[in-house]
Amino acid sequence: MNKAVPPPSLPFIDLAAQRVRLGPAIEEAILRVVRHGAYILGPEVTQVEADLAAFCGAKHVISCSNGTDALSLVLMAKGVGPGHAVFCPSFTYTATAEVVARAGATPVFVDVLEDTFNLDPQSLEAAIRSTRRLDLKPVGVIPVDLFGQSADYGSIAAVCEREGLWMLCDAAQSFGGSYKGRRLGTFGIATTTSFFPAKPLGCYGDGGAIFTEDDDLADELRSLRFHGLSPDRTDHVRIGMTGRLDTIQAAVLIEKLRVFEDEIDARNRIARRYSKELAHVATPPFIRPDCVSSWAQYTIRVRPEQREQLAADLKAQGIPTAIYYAKPLHQQSAYRDYPIGGNGLPVSDMLAREVISLPMHPYLDEAVQDRIVEAVRAASR
Repeated sequence: MNKAVPPPSLPFIDLAAQRVRLGPAIEEAILRVVRHGAYILGPEVTQVEADLAAFCGAKHVISCSNGTDALSLVLMAKGVGPGHAVFCPSFTYTATAEVVARAGATPVFVDVLEDTFNLDPQSLEAAIRSTRRLDLKPVGVIPVDLFGQSADYGSIAAVCEREGLWMLCDAAQSFGGSYKGRRLGTFGIATTTSFFPAKPLGCYGDGGAIFTEDDDLADELRSLRFHGLSPDRTDHVRIGMTGRLDTIQAAVLIEKLRVFEDEIDARNRIARRYSKELAHVATPPFIRPDCVSSWAQYTIRVRPEQREQLAADLKAQGIPTAIYYAKPLHQQSAYRDYPIGGNGLPVSDMLAREVISLPMHPYLDEAVQDRIVEAVRAASR
């Protein structure tokens, strides 16, 4: 008897499909860098910074080595250190809190909203009150735009203004999206993003950027990313780091940015179709009416007792899934001793038991999406 042939495995994020579209242009762009040989801060770095600024409307763009270093550079510029408290959502990737702890400051974990997965302004206010009773000075907030949708910057900025805090927007997953008609990159004292290959706008290695309207902050960030050099490179005027974006990655990003708006439209079309087809078997993502998501992930919620079996059933069908995030930061070993604001962060704990992400990328055609949808429906019966 012939055994049934298992269905072909799908990619979770299909970078190969994008390469079919852009491969020749990117290969030529890389070759141009190889020909001119300016591998560090070459002309493509200047160009991609200008292109990114034009795309989102930011006054200054400072490219850098990765999204984590982007956050670190801003904290360095703000003088964040021991005795300072910086508020971060617990339901996110470790980088947001990691940079605070690495600066010697204290990350204080805040809960998120159940519908958008983003920082809860009321939990932030509770965290600020509890932190002021500690021997810490609250200085700033880092809201994270989880899975592609921006946090509620308006409400968070109002709390920050009232409490004398700065707001640094972590758009590692959301660049390309918008909030209240404005593209992300122009909110807070600065916005940071990541160009990790799996991000909505990704390069062929590590990369990141900082967006700001502040002239002085931009000048300091450019110095900090290059060992604290003065503009004429004759003096080290501050303690800095090696945080530059290499020229080849900039060349890749220039070509990808040309099709980025089209890819964001495709991601939103695919997400809408997912939500329509899965609404009766799972809780689809909620997108605020004043936001456009860049859909770094398409994340549904299911019953905790259902999730493990759903992942196994989809895997058997060649459909990959991922869980972002199985354990919120305040529960992770490295961060358990840091303060939490409010009432124990119950929403973060709940979401960590319920979320599961499905394949999402702009080249997911309807036939493949139908296969995924039908597998989810079958596993949910």
